[in-house]
Amino acid sequence: MSADSLLEHALVEEATKKSGLIWVRGSGDARALWHAWHEGAAHVVGDGPGEQPLPGLDDGALAEVTVRSKDKGGRLVAWTARTVELAPGTPEWEAAVAELKGKRLNAPDGEAMTERWARECRVLRLEPQEPDTAMPDGSLAAAPLATPATTREPIPGALPRILFRRRRKG
Repeated sequence: MSADSLLEHALVEEATKKSGLIWVRGSGDARALWHAWHEGAAHVVGDGPGEQPLPGLDDGALAEVTVRSKDKGGRLVAWTARTVELAPGTPEWEAAVAELKGKRLNAPDGEAMTERWARECRVLRLEPQEPDTAMPDGSLAAAPLATPATTREPIPGALPRILFRRRRKG
């Protein structure tokens, strides 16, 4: 490996370790995924009830990973990943799940989540292939994904007067 290649791989590792989310595009739309970096790759868990969806991330397929800055949210680096699905119960799966378990927030089943992950979820290893340290020409902005979530109705016109009226001196 050349010195430039080693520096690019070090950038991918450090940026991905420090970022809370990575944007991953498989064969579908890009999704923000929480992850854990372990033994040279990003690991994600999902596709089960109560877990993040992993659409378009198939075993052996390539995916594009974009890493954002934790403090500013801007793009730091993008890299191509080979997706490897880890089989439950293997030493690789156990090691990845031990890292992921510490990153999972608000798990509904607490300590039993690893058994649920083994039964109902997929654990994927995203192995870096080619870093892309060049900055893009365009913004790379994408339309938001469709969602059943809705916003509340507009606030009543009188509400600001009620909330922000000045108290009379008495």
